[in-house]
Amino acid sequence: MTRRDFLFASAAAAPATVWRTFEVKTSVELLHSAAPARIWLPAALIRETPYQRTLSNEFVAKGGSAKMRRHEADGLGVVTAEFPAGSRPVLTLTSRVSTKDYTVDLTAPAKQLAASSAELQHFLRPTKLLPTTGIVQSMAAEITAGAKSDVDKARAIYNWIVDNTFRDPKTRGCGTGNIKFMLESRDLGGKCADLNALFVGLARAAGLPARDVYGIRVAKSSLGYKSLGASSEVITKAQHCRAEVHLAGYGWVPVDPADVRKVALEEPPGNRPLNDEMVTRARTRLFGSWEMNWIAYNFAHDVALPGSAHSPLGFLMYPQAENAAGRLDCLDPDNFRYTITARELLFKV
Repeated sequence: MTRRDFLFASAAAAPATVWRTFEVKTSVELLHSAAPARIWLPAALIRETPYQRTLSNEFVAKGGSAKMRRHEADGLGVVTAEFPAGSRPVLTLTSRVSTKDYTVDLTAPAKQLAASSAELQHFLRPTKLLPTTGIVQSMAAEITAGAKSDVDKARAIYNWIVDNTFRDPKTRGCGTGNIKFMLESRDLGGKCADLNALFVGLARAAGLPARDVYGIRVAKSSLGYKSLGASSEVITKAQHCRAEVHLAGYGWVPVDPADVRKVALEEPPGNRPLNDEMVTRARTRLFGSWEMNWIAYNFAHDVALPGSAHSPLGFLMYPQAENAAGRLDCLDPDNFRYTITARELLFKV
């Protein structure tokens, strides 16, 4: 398939289809950077899944050079750009991605092959921010006590998170995902990278392979949730982390307890109780189902940025950059300017 096989037009003219195609464009410019500099961007997921097919990741580094490094186990593609002193560092990444709403029927085991042993072990491992011993292990054992199946264990952890955590609007970005601190301090507030990481860490500690899925919302929700979609084509602040858990007989199952708490806090008129009809509907749907008005970047933790002399990141969901002064704050618009836009496309073969 070549680029001539693509036809792009407005989404309004597109007929209804199972797979939707989006073009996501990230443009990064470093300000006040006279010294050599590097920029890193997460590419769209480099592995095919039942919910996403990445068609292309194309990038241009004006005044510099760029290449993409891949880590297949985590579906991670990192676009790395280097810029010499005196240049104006600008990097643009354009990803074209097809997505499909994803639901796993948990009423009966599916007739499908399980993931490989190597993949399951990879997503059982502890990471710096997701330890699986100590308080994480003891809490997982307490939450899943009496659960007889993988589904029961996963549902118990999901319900515990929905019942005991809260979305904290003061959290910067999507949070840090430091689950040991959350459990030890009993400070169970945060955003998606905190609450869904808590699900993943507890699931791993309970013996269930699980993974964070880092990505970004690209379109409005068609299910009536104003809080669970992008409000415009400018999606610069629409990053969102989800989670998957591997259950015996069902394979990888999508979950998103963090979005249940987001609905409770943000869905108009706001501060809805957990027994509110809209919150209850989200809670039921988000154990086993995702609306794919969102694209995935990767499943990675402890990400060492290629060429960086600084410590690995807990995860890669935001653009990153460094110059002679060190690593720049990706949430600081005074030194690190970037824009992310998304539009829905028509795709023809």
